[in-house]
Amino acid sequence: MRTMNWLLKSEMKFKGVKLSLLFFFVLLSYSSNASFGDQTYYRKSFKLDLKKGGEFQNTDTLLTPQNKGNWSIKNNRLILSSGSDSSEIIEKYRIVYSSQNKITLSKNGMRYSYHDKDSFNGTGISFTTITKGILGMAFLFFIAFIFSKNRKNINWGMVVKGTALQIILAILILKVPFISGAFDWLSKGFTKLINFSHDGANFLFRSLGSEQIHPMMMNFMTWILPSIIFFAAISSLLYYFGILQFIVKKLAWVMHRTLGISGAESISAAANIFIGQTEAPLLVKPYLARMTKSEIMCLMVGGMATIAGGVLAAVIGILGEGDAAKELFYAKHLLTASFMSAPAAIVFGKMLVPETEEIDKNLDVPKEKIGANALEAITNGTTEGLKLAANVGAMLIVFMSLIAFINYTLGKVGDWTSLNDLIASGGMYSQLSFESIAGYILAPVSWIMGVEWQDCMYFGQMLGEKTILNEFIAYPHLGQIQDELSNKTIIMATYVLCGFANIASIGIQVGGIGILVPEKRSVLAKFGMIALLGGTLACMSTAVLAGMLF
Repeated sequence: MRTMNWLLKSEMKFKGVKLSLLFFFVLLSYSSNASFGDQTYYRKSFKLDLKKGGEFQNTDTLLTPQNKGNWSIKNNRLILSSGSDSSEIIEKYRIVYSSQNKITLSKNGMRYSYHDKDSFNGTGISFTTITKGILGMAFLFFIAFIFSKNRKNINWGMVVKGTALQIILAILILKVPFISGAFDWLSKGFTKLINFSHDGANFLFRSLGSEQIHPMMMNFMTWILPSIIFFAAISSLLYYFGILQFIVKKLAWVMHRTLGISGAESISAAANIFIGQTEAPLLVKPYLARMTKSEIMCLMVGGMATIAGGVLAAVIGILGEGDAAKELFYAKHLLTASFMSAPAAIVFGKMLVPETEEIDKNLDVPKEKIGANALEAITNGTTEGLKLAANVGAMLIVFMSLIAFINYTLGKVGDWTSLNDLIASGGMYSQLSFESIAGYILAPVSWIMGVEWQDCMYFGQMLGEKTILNEFIAYPHLGQIQDELSNKTIIMATYVLCGFANIASIGIQVGGIGILVPEKRSVLAKFGMIALLGGTLACMSTAVLAGMLF
């Protein structure tokens, strides 16, 4: 009898949980077909104009060859017809999602997402975007305050100055014509430099008797990974000639004078703009043993909040998909994100572990070489780039396999609990999966950051993938779903994913920096998770501020 009562109670609780989840999924996936009519939607360079009187005009031949006709909605289907004569064409599309700003249609397994004009192009700086930006930054500061090791000693003046420096950098680079033009030129040069790696890839992987890689051979390994190796060699050469150190010292001076931080913190933060989280500490190696706990935190957060130049090159290739205009677009925003992340990392590092000790303000950069001559520097850089490229490839194999296994398991759980039907009813995901869980959990956070509601689940999904796995999982997914997202969301996602802030980086930093200063290894291990939080908050802040401008 007791067993029967327990089973009945369990069944009632399970039904209650299912109803709660149903409400949650419906709330997050809510859409309304009432927004249809007298609206022009955009996708890539295409336009779909649905007039209130039931007529449509279309330039998207991928959706339908019809360029005009009549439209109607029946049984959650958008019906497009060319006319009433004997040669009438009638096509039906399932309405997967619809709101005031976006519609997503589906037919034969293909999805077509369209956005209204403001969502497609962005509204620019406005009262709404500024208000959302202030809300987003306040939320991030609140999280940092809650997890701070010493709240009463947070230097709020430095927080304000660091955030102001981020905003100034974003406005100068993205909105001031002269500076923006200079960064356009820099972005073109950067993408041109990356494209030289394709010459080397062509030589190695091309078909016999051909000057090009066969289309069937062109993939991530033969086209993207070579750019990591090439850029690592170039970085090593710039380091050998002292060019990288010169640029780093000038940027470090700006942050040192503006924010009042130590010389070692300024140098490492500036170095992280260009090189990786284990290479940047080499520039402050003489200071590592004397670093305070706050300086160590700042060093770790700086590494988490940025990505290395070689990885930057690979990401441009992933998102650009061989399109010169797209590569230039992403290069400019990724470079901007790298510069903005430096002061952001300092702000959140200093909030999480405020400085309470005396600091060394010396700004000297070590002049040690990484090779006897330029040729050896190139060789050393190539070797390091090869290690990084192999590591990236290996991680992708393992993590993608793990995701497939996890999603298979979660899919079976979804079948057993009927959650798959609930999730599929939302239109964004087809079943319970790692992506859907991350999307639903982080959607509210994405909205607070200023992401448009219709894109929040996708944005949350990518943020979860980047934090739990790494950026090489999240960025390819951004490339795959670009058409689903508004222009503003694409830009914000580009910024928020631009960092090494993931769980694996904790081990990389403890091991990599720990070799240079063994006596600080316990501090590095202790600060691992909090540094991950700081790096994530820093990346999120660059996305919030970028969203204010679009």
